[in-house]
Amino acid sequence: MNIKYMNEAYKQALKAKDNNEVPIGAVIVCGDKIISRAYNTRNKTQNAVNHAETIAIIKACKKLKSWRLDDCDIYVTLEPCPMCAGAILNARIKNLYFGAYDKTSNTDLLNIILKDDRLNHKISATGGIMEQECSNLLTDFFKKKR
Repeated sequence: MNIKYMNEAYKQALKAKDNNEVPIGAVIVCGDKIISRAYNTRNKTQNAVNHAETIAIIKACKKLKSWRLDDCDIYVTLEPCPMCAGAILNARIKNLYFGAYDKTSNTDLLNIILKDDRLNHKISATGGIMEQECSNLLTDFFKKKR
């Protein structure tokens, strides 16, 4: 885990906010190099699957010319939703690092998805990195919306 990569994901979340999108950002790291950066674009594209994580995965697969990202780590400013957790699993990403915990998921859903015994790929997940900054960004965004 490297805090500088979460800072880069946070910068992506700020771009989302500036574009009136839910401020979530993601970066994918391979070795010591960021190979993709993304932020939510659901409103702009009117596409329900355009979450920061899925966009970052698509970019990383294109860059590496492979759907397998097994030497990569992903940094996300918010605990991934079930769709994104599935995409992270399917891309075979090694480690997931995230900032804020999703307040709507109090059942430990992420770990249930990532650690299911039926899966042949397991992901290490670590949350709470820059948690306060990431959480405040989301809280402030939604306060202004209401």
